[in-house]
Amino acid sequence: MRFQGANGDSPLLQTAIDELHTLGKHLSDTHFNKIYSSDLPRALHSAKIIQQENHFAPDLIPISELREWGLGKLEGAKIAATEAAYPQQMWAFRHNLAQFDHNLFGAESVYQTTHRTTSFIKTLKEKNYQKVLIVGHGANLTASIRTLLGYEVSLLRKDGGLANASVTILETDDFDSFKLITWNNLDYLVEDKTANL
Repeated sequence: MRFQGANGDSPLLQTAIDELHTLGKHLSDTHFNKIYSSDLPRALHSAKIIQQENHFAPDLIPISELREWGLGKLEGAKIAATEAAYPQQMWAFRHNLAQFDHNLFGAESVYQTTHRTTSFIKTLKEKNYQKVLIVGHGANLTASIRTLLGYEVSLLRKDGGLANASVTILETDDFDSFKLITWNNLDYLVEDKTANL
């Protein structure tokens, strides 16, 4: 396995495509005003699958601010080799971002990646939407969502990262204060497997 980041991209595996169709069906009766997706092909493909399953056919808008964390020299590198060469840094990236030295890799800082995403999300205040679907990437969205919730940098990864095709729900009335409703939920996959027994 390799790091992908903001400039790497690989096609979705068939298992992922199947899970995204299941997710789309799970969300099919939810009326989203818009779907915003990272403009990277893997996220855009994911968003299109979900959009196709939705009964309300919301517009899908690609947004560069939702791209994955720019990981510099880590992008395309084998994860196992990087963990062997930089064990403390890889631990920090997964567990305590306050200790991650982005300069070592020419990567975006925690502030840069979260600021670009949270700034975009806060622009949605002007749109007066009721429900918006955001499709992005695990490392960036984990840090950005936790930033919106007011977590310190050292605690952004406290509850781990987001799984592929998971559902996280935030609510806000003012785009200054956010409330977590659901974190990293994959129950719809279990429900689908149970229904197909």
